[in-house]
Amino acid sequence: MLKEFKNFISQGNVLDLAIGVVIGGAFSKITTSLVEDILMPVVGLFLGGIDFSTWKVILKAANPAENQVEVAMKFGNFVQISVNFLIVAWVIFLIIKAASKVGMTEKKFE
Repeated sequence: MLKEFKNFISQGNVLDLAIGVVIGGAFSKITTSLVEDILMPVVGLFLGGIDFSTWKVILKAANPAENQVEVAMKFGNFVQISVNFLIVAWVIFLIIKAASKVGMTEKKFE
């Protein structure tokens, strides 16, 4: 089993995976910044300044006199993250599509 593990490590699969994870993490930061800092303000402007992340359903109101905090389902954050995901996925699709047109990837999108 140790010999098989040594062969697995030395084949380069682990190194390729590690490089992919590091580059993927860096690319994730780039796409997240693109969505949050550049695209979402434009989307918010077109939607009249709506900030989905503040949407919630209050299940029990806060009562400061009794030291009770508000209990709420904050579904707006889920909506915001879902919109961010769709935009990130779209941007990645466009980048891969452009890369395939210039021959940087084997994947072709018609």
